[in-house]
Amino acid sequence: MEARKKRIILIGRSGCGKTTLCQYLNHEAIRYHKTQTIQIINDTMIDTPGEYLERTNLRGALMVTSADADLIVLVQDATENGTMFPPSYTSMFAKPAIGIVTKCDLATDAQIEYAKNYLTMAGARQLFVTSSTEGSGFAPLLRYLDYD
Repeated sequence: MEARKKRIILIGRSGCGKTTLCQYLNHEAIRYHKTQTIQIINDTMIDTPGEYLERTNLRGALMVTSADADLIVLVQDATENGTMFPPSYTSMFAKPAIGIVTKCDLATDAQIEYAKNYLTMAGARQLFVTSSTEGSGFAPLLRYLDYD
């Protein structure tokens, strides 16, 4: 019997690259579309709207939805100035958490370091730096998720 892949929940601000990340991991054509509701993709990924993180009154929906996930994935756009993740954010989930820095092809080294620091402060235990448009940084992530 084949082991079930880890089910991940992607959490991040609107436009940070969650949906693009899902498309890349599923070998789909990269095309932008705004995620309006929680979407479960291939029974392994839970894509969430950015508004659920951005609006404090909607953050409870992330808590409820995370019950169906094995792993919390915080997604931080490297080009964003600042972060929506408060310190120790992942502690409320009581599940392992990783961080993915997206859009590294558009960011400076300093911006990437800031993004990594934001994710670490939020509680991500392991970090991955990626670019979906270039396809870079995914080999270690795929190995970690057992998706390769």
